[in-house]
Amino acid sequence: MQKKERVIKTIQFDNPDRIPIWHFNRDQLDGDILSYELSPYRGGKVKKSEWGFEWENLGDGTVGQPKEPIIQYWDILKSFEIPNALSKERFNDLPKLKGMSDHHYLIGELGITGFNTYTFLRGFQNAMMDFILDKKRCCYLLDKIFEFENQLIHSASEYSFDGIHFADDWGTQKNLMISPELWREIFKPRYKLQFDKIHNLGMQVWFHSCGNIELIVEDFHEIGVDVLNISQPNVVDINAVGKKLKGKQCFMLPISYQTISISGTSTDIKNEARRLFNTLGTDSGGFIGYVEDYNILGMSENNYQNCISAFKELI
Repeated sequence: MQKKERVIKTIQFDNPDRIPIWHFNRDQLDGDILSYELSPYRGGKVKKSEWGFEWENLGDGTVGQPKEPIIQYWDILKSFEIPNALSKERFNDLPKLKGMSDHHYLIGELGITGFNTYTFLRGFQNAMMDFILDKKRCCYLLDKIFEFENQLIHSASEYSFDGIHFADDWGTQKNLMISPELWREIFKPRYKLQFDKIHNLGMQVWFHSCGNIELIVEDFHEIGVDVLNISQPNVVDINAVGKKLKGKQCFMLPISYQTISISGTSTDIKNEARRLFNTLGTDSGGFIGYVEDYNILGMSENNYQNCISAFKELI
């Protein structure tokens, strides 16, 4: 079974030959999925996001954070320019990636999206107040952000991507950053329009979120997320999520990069991979393994390899 076919069958619960694995930041060709940044936002040659905020390197090996919001005051919005989503130059490196592919499933990475982009532009404190006290201007700026993403999605559809990946962190270690009711009022309908567009263009929706997002996992399923990446399974009640969505929703999870993949033994890692699969996956599909090298958090080379082996042994 070719890699792309394996991933699609997993998402559709159509009996893949094994569990697909996404090698995110290292050894990508060894996995079943390759990704391409549609909107580079930081790191390497990129010192400034195309939205205008500059990234500050914290010197700890992480991606850092924006130095300061660039629309701290609403008056700035009058002259603020939305990035050009239609530039063909952003696809210049895509032929090289496709040339390395061995029938991989190809994802278009939107990078930092929606909610996170808004908080970077306005500042987190301003954003939290906007959602309650200034919804009119808040929704105006949000719609500009989502419009940019929608244009990018449309452009990506012309380059044979299989899926579009969102990175919007909605959870803290304990709960959502805003109430589920407010999330459903402001963000859910906007996401649904995006996801419908992606499906109508023949692609699939991948959604990443850090933190505890248990309260809205059913919402994501309802509005069409094909693969839901619960990035911090150690802070989410996986059993509760499984009771709600096992056999209906395809999930992608890592071995926790805050706990087991950092300090666990080989046996701990294998047991956790099996637990996650048994709780969320099925023999006919619905589960994708995610592996990332977290040496900056203390992951040893041995445990990095153990994470790969643990998912492979689920085959």
